[in-house]
Amino acid sequence: MERRETRRRRHGDGEGATALVVVDMLNPYDHPEAEELAEHVEGALPGVEALLRRAGEAEAPVVYVNDNYGDWNSSSEELARSAMDGKRPDLVDPILPVEGQSFVVKARHSTFYETPLEYLLDQMGVGRLVFCGQVTEQCILYSALDAYVRHFDVVIPTDAVAAIYDDLGDAALKLMERNMSADLTSAEEVGWGNPT
Repeated sequence: MERRETRRRRHGDGEGATALVVVDMLNPYDHPEAEELAEHVEGALPGVEALLRRAGEAEAPVVYVNDNYGDWNSSSEELARSAMDGKRPDLVDPILPVEGQSFVVKARHSTFYETPLEYLLDQMGVGRLVFCGQVTEQCILYSALDAYVRHFDVVIPTDAVAAIYDDLGDAALKLMERNMSADLTSAEEVGWGNPT
């Protein structure tokens, strides 16, 4: 509760700013189950694009958090280039990071595990996170849990996350809503002001 109160004091009458967190979208799609995932990413891509556009219009912080695929010398530029050289550049090109957007490299499922994400969000005055990207039943789920236990409010636009397996993705969404108080909504319905 102390962190949430700190965010309240720092940012006035709300829970802090809202940030968009784009998870693992710089993907070369050359791994097991990549075909199944890519099919679902196709469906989620318009939602991710809408969130990026709307966050930009609202001047909301955007943070890309991406797996380093075991390469500890990788940078955001190298991960983007590798993804563009991969099997599905059509799923990467529309959502490439632009200047002014933050980038965090991760090595495990959660965007918070052994990364500076929490510190970065605190410095930005963020109290509410909108997660989009992949994979719903893995990295999105674990990131939402880690956000929840750190007292961030969690929003999941269901049309902007991609699962590998529909049944597991649906179960993950239910878990996030029920156990993590996540707000399940659509990309076009996400509000970018402080929650009321």
